[in-house]
Amino acid sequence: MILWEEESLNDREKIFEFLYDFNPEAADKTDDIIEAKVENLLVQPQMGGQREGIRGRLLIISEISMIVFFWIEDDIIRIMRVLHQKQKFPMD
Repeated sequence: MILWEEESLNDREKIFEFLYDFNPEAADKTDDIIEAKVENLLVQPQMGGQREGIRGRLLIISEISMIVFFWIEDDIIRIMRVLHQKQKFPMD
């Protein structure tokens, strides 16, 4: 099961709104890609890597320059954040 935490949903909304102002089609496509890549975690939950100093795992979506930070708890995949690769991940 995938659980989108509130912060990750807010991230997706901000990304969508930012892109929509320039190109609504790109906004839709980007959100679809994020959704599809995260859904892949249901089949391969250990996909992605780890980064020193950051709890959990990360999934790099290179075609849209995004990183999805997630935790695995039993059979739940918790999506914590969705950030552009150039954004600094908050350490709190």
